[in-house]
Amino acid sequence: MPAKATVFNLKCDPVFDFGTGPRNAAYYSPQGHVLVLAGFGNLRGQMEVWDVKSYKLISKPVASDSTYFAWCPDGEHIVTATCAPRLRVSNGYKVWHYTGPVLHSHAVPPGEELWHVCWQPCPDGAFPAQPVKYQAVPGELPGAEPRPAQAYRPPALRNRPAASSKLHEDEPPQNMKPQPGSSDKPLSKTALKNQRKHEAKKAAKQEAKGDANQEPAQSAPQSAPRSTAPAVTSGDPDVDKKIKNLKKKLKAIEQLKEQAAAGKQLEKNQLEKIQKETALLQELEDLELGL
Repeated sequence: MPAKATVFNLKCDPVFDFGTGPRNAAYYSPQGHVLVLAGFGNLRGQMEVWDVKSYKLISKPVASDSTYFAWCPDGEHIVTATCAPRLRVSNGYKVWHYTGPVLHSHAVPPGEELWHVCWQPCPDGAFPAQPVKYQAVPGELPGAEPRPAQAYRPPALRNRPAASSKLHEDEPPQNMKPQPGSSDKPLSKTALKNQRKHEAKKAAKQEAKGDANQEPAQSAPQSAPRSTAPAVTSGDPDVDKKIKNLKKKLKAIEQLKEQAAAGKQLEKNQLEKIQKETALLQELEDLELGL
């Protein structure tokens, strides 16, 4: 708990996600056009009535202390009941329209018990599916359940904002989740600061990768005019390879020094490369003296 509900097609692909909530049962209407997700038994009796074709929420009535639920064969009405032996007090039943209002209520007199409630049977197909209604139909009784008693708060805290005591936040349905990039809820100062830090770090990493990829490409056109002169080789492929790598590193260091002179903020690893310039020059000089 909270329980998550999802509708899948015959290929087991998710079709719609109803999010999470206090529920432990699902009831389709006989015509299959309305779905009720409910939490009975040890839950408060909250019901979510959904249009299955368009996946829109129709109503959210509450049937407290209910132990029984059943659809009427007409697909328009439902009955909830508190029955014995599950509960032996406050036995009775209510007839609802799926849009939310209570149309009829019956309470069993004290000292008596209600064991079962059922609709009069009807043959299949006696009631064709009707268009789904969203506007609540007129009811004989108020559909709203009495609100539960609020938790006690000391007098010193009654004028202060109530702190949230939820262990977790319910996940909204698929069509009620905020879309990416929406600004329905403004970010706090801390969240904005963290977001800017993350974006700056990400941009710095991308820029460092771009510099590393550009170094070989930038050195190629500058070395092209030198290709006309015959390259001096030592006759040893390993030595020639070392000389080539040293010149390549020194060229990259020259480019980093030019970027620093232009006012660009260098990364820590780029500064460490510049500090190695003297050692690289000495190593290159030693190799070239041996030619």
